[in-house]
Amino acid sequence: MIPFSTLDIVALVWYLVIWIGFTYLVDYSPLKKHNISVSMAAHRRRWMRSLSKREFRMIDTGILNGLQNGTAFFASTSLLAIGAGFAMLNATDVAMKVTNDLSLPVETSPELWEIKALCLTAIYVYAFFKFGWAYRLFNYTSILIGAFPYAGDASEEEIEQAIEQAAEMNTLAGHHFTLGLRGFFFSAPVFGWFIHPWLMIAGTTLVALVLTRRQFFSRSQVIAKNII
Repeated sequence: MIPFSTLDIVALVWYLVIWIGFTYLVDYSPLKKHNISVSMAAHRRRWMRSLSKREFRMIDTGILNGLQNGTAFFASTSLLAIGAGFAMLNATDVAMKVTNDLSLPVETSPELWEIKALCLTAIYVYAFFKFGWAYRLFNYTSILIGAFPYAGDASEEEIEQAIEQAAEMNTLAGHHFTLGLRGFFFSAPVFGWFIHPWLMIAGTTLVALVLTRRQFFSRSQVIAKNII
């Protein structure tokens, strides 16, 4: 039998509902056209259109290298976090001793601790796959930029097709990078779960509110949207 209390189940359900609901709001709902990711996708398309008019594209490859390096950093960090998650599984006895010494206001057990550690590890595995795929997609974008026709050697239709391909690939890479970051952000409330389910509920709500503000109401969104 899974050693969940009623409050643990409520906290876990709240966590999943908020994460899934936030993903729907940002990526699939009618309101998605107002978020910063959509605004930046338009700028990515502008970038590729400007690139098509440049003879020398070293600056563009430099920007992509920066994006790839940032993605690789988070992918490596995810692997370290996964390793830490397995270390937590091996430290169950120590965790139980610390929990008893601190007299936390919630009952726990080795089984529940391990379930929480597995949940946390699973989030970082998810983030790793997202960052790894984003890195690969940025690599594909580099290839598409390398295959970009010069204005004098191709028709307008061919150039427009190249712009759309590179912009869409770049946007897709950015989307998966964002999903990986979202996994990192939503891993924070799980740490609160180790202490008390109410901390997980409060942390999940806080993370969702902060991310909603950043996506729809932040200064960066105003800047990105108004320049288009």
